[in-house]
Amino acid sequence: MDSSTDNTDADEETRAREVEVPLRLYKVVTVFSTMFAVAFVVGGFIVLDTATQRARLDFGEMNLPMALLGVAMIAAGAVVYAFATRFRAEGMGKPKDGSDEPSNNG
Repeated sequence: MDSSTDNTDADEETRAREVEVPLRLYKVVTVFSTMFAVAFVVGGFIVLDTATQRARLDFGEMNLPMALLGVAMIAAGAVVYAFATRFRAEGMGKPKDGSDEPSNNG
């Protein structure tokens, strides 16, 4: 198999993962998913910091359920952000899609 076939397969797989939505919905998804992701990650670190009392407690003294909640909140924020990046507005494309320049930077 040559490299052009591999690139075509990779492009098709990437496009299959993307969801094309109207621009207005794209803006709403982008704003709220970013807001929720940031809130979950920052909140998760605050909860984790509280559970470990700024990492001063020994493992046996920390509040384990609260620490696990903090880690789960951080992971949830990452998941929300990762799935939100799959949305594309109509007409959006990657900058290299419409370019006649080679993809290498040299």
